[in-house]
Amino acid sequence: MADASYSHPLFSCRICQNPIALRDDLLSKRFVAKSGGAYLFKHAMNVVVGKKEDRQLMTGYFSVADIFCSKCGQELGWKYVKAYDTAQKYKEGRFIIEIAKILKEY
Repeated sequence: MADASYSHPLFSCRICQNPIALRDDLLSKRFVAKSGGAYLFKHAMNVVVGKKEDRQLMTGYFSVADIFCSKCGQELGWKYVKAYDTAQKYKEGRFIIEIAKILKEY
């Protein structure tokens, strides 16, 4: 159950219900990650950002860092650190969070 101090819908870790992202920060529902569908967020909270590495993704070559729940350590997705293609620059600093790893709470 979401903490009563949150007045907006949010997404939390499916395992431990740690709040991860606010609905207001959701930019797109049209992404794909390892487990299937994923959302693009402009901000994420209560996450630990791992070591950055260059990775070839479906939309190009990026420097990314995996993100993990700060409470239970579940891998949630990744953060775009750098886009090498100018058309993909809008993703820099944004977060991909796998739908299978989160719950929507109201």
